[in-house]
Amino acid sequence: MTDFPPGPAVAGMSIAELADLARHSNLFRGRAVYELADRSASSPEAAATLGELAQTPELQNDRFHLVTMAWAAIVALLQTQAPHARAAAYAAFATLPDQEHFLRYLRCDRIEDAEPPI
Repeated sequence: MTDFPPGPAVAGMSIAELADLARHSNLFRGRAVYELADRSASSPEAAATLGELAQTPELQNDRFHLVTMAWAAIVALLQTQAPHARAAAYAAFATLPDQEHFLRYLRCDRIEDAEPPI
């Protein structure tokens, strides 16, 4: 079994540091994305950053099973119910190459109707 190094303390990282970690670290990308997701309800900057990250090839091509890291980021933004986060989710969704699959995953016909469970 491979021992992984301890992960970075994402809770103490700035939004810029989290964005950098999400862009450049396959191993800890998920931690950075989920920390930004946690912050996005109360931080328009975190929501905007997460929305921008969801539009990058790094997140759109990083899959675990059927779901991409971009999908996870968009779902997290939708779950916050904050208008600024929802706007970031819509912008990120517009860049997805697999929109139909994502809508099927969310069980809705339009991204505006998406209400993923919290």
